[in-house]
Amino acid sequence: MLLKDRVAIVTGGGRGIGRGIALRFAKEGAAVLVAARSENEVRGVAAEIEKAGGRAWAVSADVGTESGCEKIVTAAREKFGAVDILVNAAGIYGPVKPVEQIAPSDWDAVMAANLRGPFLLCRLVLTEMYARGSGSILNITSASGKVPFSLNSPYASSKAGLAGLTRTLAAEAARKGVRVNALSPGPVPETRMSQELGRELAEYFHGDPAQMFKQFLEGILQGRPQTAGEIAAAAVFLVSDEASAITGQTLNVDGGMAFY
Repeated sequence: MLLKDRVAIVTGGGRGIGRGIALRFAKEGAAVLVAARSENEVRGVAAEIEKAGGRAWAVSADVGTESGCEKIVTAAREKFGAVDILVNAAGIYGPVKPVEQIAPSDWDAVMAANLRGPFLLCRLVLTEMYARGSGSILNITSASGKVPFSLNSPYASSKAGLAGLTRTLAAEAARKGVRVNALSPGPVPETRMSQELGRELAEYFHGDPAQMFKQFLEGILQGRPQTAGEIAAAAVFLVSDEASAITGQTLNVDGGMAFY
């Protein structure tokens, strides 16, 4: 087991990529604090982990708020002890509109969930990781933060910003025993975000969702989307000792969409 006896916080763990990571971490021996805004979803994932013989605890909280982040970290420490791993997977896509039509309040909401939340959580766990001289933080970014797409300025900006935060934290933490990396997924159609995005784009461009997605996939080297399981497998590697010499990096798990 690559994560035996580790304690991990996984935000956005109620569904999609976050859920896949939480399940895989538990399978690899970690005790997992599953966090998201939906109480029913996180409880369901925690129950799924426990049914399989793993250890998990569910917390419903909004990562865009200081109180929500404090609630998550406090619960992890009280239930399992010191936090070894933090995965910032929570996020929202936001409005599918051109820049001039986006309300500032919508922009702020995306930034709060996708960028402010990871900042708040990192600052809460870093002190104990530094004191211990070990720890791993993984931020889930997106190909949207690298590849130019229209109608996604808040989301793309937040994910590009998260990549920048990853590099800065890696520089600050490297000599203190803490590694900080990012993972950049491509399209994962099993997630609700991907499904909703497909419908909204099709509505905006007056196209057929299935046909538009097929055309989109033709621009990927592998010609196919990714799965939550593939993202989770990469996440396990990056937070484990197998990646002990890797920090400050963004690993593309996108089938060949981006090359930097």
